[in-house]
Amino acid sequence: MDPDRSALDAALGDCDGYLVDADGADSTQRYLSGFDAPDPFVTCYTPDGVHLLVSGLEYGRARTDARADTVSRLSAYDYRDRVSEVGPVAGRAAVVADFLADRDVASVTVPARFPLGTADGLREAGVTVRVDDDDAVTRIRAVKTDAELDHVRRAQRANERAMATAESLIESATVVDGVLHRDGDPLTSEAVRRAIERTLLDEGCALDETIVACGADAADPHERGSGPLRADEPIVVDIFPRDKETRYHADMTRTFLRGEPDPRLREWFALTDEARRAALDAVEPGVTGEAVHDAACEVYEAADVPTLRTDPSTETGFIHSTGHGVGLDVHELPRIAPDGDELEPGNVITIEPGLYDPQVGGVRIEDLVVVTADGAENLTEYPVELIV
Repeated sequence: MDPDRSALDAALGDCDGYLVDADGADSTQRYLSGFDAPDPFVTCYTPDGVHLLVSGLEYGRARTDARADTVSRLSAYDYRDRVSEVGPVAGRAAVVADFLADRDVASVTVPARFPLGTADGLREAGVTVRVDDDDAVTRIRAVKTDAELDHVRRAQRANERAMATAESLIESATVVDGVLHRDGDPLTSEAVRRAIERTLLDEGCALDETIVACGADAADPHERGSGPLRADEPIVVDIFPRDKETRYHADMTRTFLRGEPDPRLREWFALTDEARRAALDAVEPGVTGEAVHDAACEVYEAADVPTLRTDPSTETGFIHSTGHGVGLDVHELPRIAPDGDELEPGNVITIEPGLYDPQVGGVRIEDLVVVTADGAENLTEYPVELIV
């Protein structure tokens, strides 16, 4: 099912179309065109339809795969001759201007990161170019269709199988002088990441990086982790894969420990799980992302644990927001943070409170949730347990 683009019509204002010049890795491009190509191509959305301008190499595939009403070749506008005459940037911009003119598009709204060379060339050709200050497409795609939700669910199931791979390696390791071992060698963050990546590849997913961080490394929320994993210390595993076919992401974090946690770490884990459940209970349509974040903060603050809400300069405790949207990007709208807007049915968000201190390590628990008409559905089926 195609996404509902009616909200984009309103976002156009007095412009004739919405123009994107990017490759298929750009989420706005992918969302509007339904097409994935490694090289930049042009999509123009108008209330009358979606129109693509692609290279001859991509023409046949775009006609078959794209969600487009028309697909045109660069060669139809004498692309090579014009590039030879005035250079690649000006020549391509002139071709895009003619492509727009054929569709009676004299003014366009463009994303904030639209190529400057194309924008300048279009303006020289008399096309009005207005920057989309409200990031309309990103806001529109924050509300997922049923088909998109199915894509996220599929990615999450693959994610959970990868998490099970990581947990199994940690659980089955032997302990030698306080270090986890497997097959006679130390079990490292790198080895666990490789096993996670192999599982995800088998599931049709890819990922750029994964966090497997132990001990003091786990006290930095975005530290990937390195070296041998140790007993009696927390191991934060954060996996955020992308389904290679649909390009939709999943996201999940669990904290594992092989051995015996010290009392403070055990308390931190219990508090973080309580904060997770409090935030989950707060999720429903009309509630702001700020209110959900506040629900997590209140659990920590009641236990006299620092948060950024009570101490903006703290470097320990709860030092990040509670969550973010997930979809074609692993971080997108809505924000579950002090500036978070109202939630709507169809929003897919993470709930991921955590506590951090280099003297203790780190603890983070993350679930993936969809906002429903009357509350929320937790898409995460993986159990929450510290000791393995």
